[in-house]
Amino acid sequence: MKVFRLVSLLEGISYLLILSITLGIISREYVSLLGAAHGMLFIAYLLCSTFTSHKRNWPVTRWLLVCIASLIPFAFIAVEAYLRKELNTLDLSHYR
Repeated sequence: MKVFRLVSLLEGISYLLILSITLGIISREYVSLLGAAHGMLFIAYLLCSTFTSHKRNWPVTRWLLVCIASLIPFAFIAVEAYLRKELNTLDLSHYR
């Protein structure tokens, strides 16, 4: 879960950087570098989300929502909040 949270955060930030290039905030000379990094992070995100969904026995709808969130700017923040909440719930259940 920790790896997925890290990949989610990095993928979300890389997506925002790509959008910053599109909006002209960052120079276009970084398109290739950031595009390649974002592509690798996106694939890692999908693989990590698939692995995590199987490990945590998520329903398919939850996994699809997490995958769709990777396409929406700033949605990685909501995914991070959800994953943190789920992780805290799992940690607390060990003490019951």
